[in-house]
Amino acid sequence: MMQKAPIGVFDSGYGGLTVLKEITARLPQYDYIYLGDNGRAPYGNRSFETIYQYTWQCVQWFFAQGSPLVILACNTASAKALRSIQQNNLPKYYPDRRVLGVIRPTTEVIGNFSKTKKIGILATNGTVQSDSYPIEIRKFFPEANVYQQACPMWVPLVENNEYKNEGADYFIQKNIQQILQQDDEIDTLLLACTHYPLLMDKIKQFLPKDITVLAQGEIAATSLADYLRRHPEIESLISKEGKRKFFTTDSAEDFDAHAKVFYGSNIKSEKVEIL
Repeated sequence: MMQKAPIGVFDSGYGGLTVLKEITARLPQYDYIYLGDNGRAPYGNRSFETIYQYTWQCVQWFFAQGSPLVILACNTASAKALRSIQQNNLPKYYPDRRVLGVIRPTTEVIGNFSKTKKIGILATNGTVQSDSYPIEIRKFFPEANVYQQACPMWVPLVENNEYKNEGADYFIQKNIQQILQQDDEIDTLLLACTHYPLLMDKIKQFLPKDITVLAQGEIAATSLADYLRRHPEIESLISKEGKRKFFTTDSAEDFDAHAKVFYGSNIKSEKVEIL
């Protein structure tokens, strides 16, 4: 009999805190532990195999803490590692644990926001190269046309606290123009990286007012609530004291200094070693 334990929320760095913020707002009764693999970030430009290895190591760390459920609040990890973990690792090593990502919940609903069924994806290089979003969206909305644009400078702008400055405008406007030039009927844009919600105000400055911009945190929170309702055998294993703990594979002091920007409040993290 497994002891009750927190939900694990994973990201390669800070960005997943924007997802955790929405999840805890929607489901405050549960306990959560967050791990940012900052010591090996960013994941966006790494190979499939490297991202899979890093992600699987971190998932096993959560399992060692007792977590019955881990959320990959990282688009790159969801795109490049989730399927292998779900199909190969869990049945063999942890058949009673579950790992979920942020791509599937988003692709299940995104077509409902678009009247033209012309959808743009703004993401890291790794997520774009995986083609995960076009593949998954067409499963649920086969009539949709999906366009992608890599935005390699957006994460560094956020993590270096430059995203509010005028210098960020050039890169944001450039990538917005690139995605819109692919089809002038695009009416929905997805921010397919957990850092990008911090750029929302600037992104909207360079968009026509009739284009819908979606962030993933609220979608992920709604999906998780539905999942737990449908899977009481997992829900019953989660501890419910409203606790949050934060961990990083790099400097805890540095993590805490950056985390407030993403999470919206001060946190106190601990450094851990992932082997």
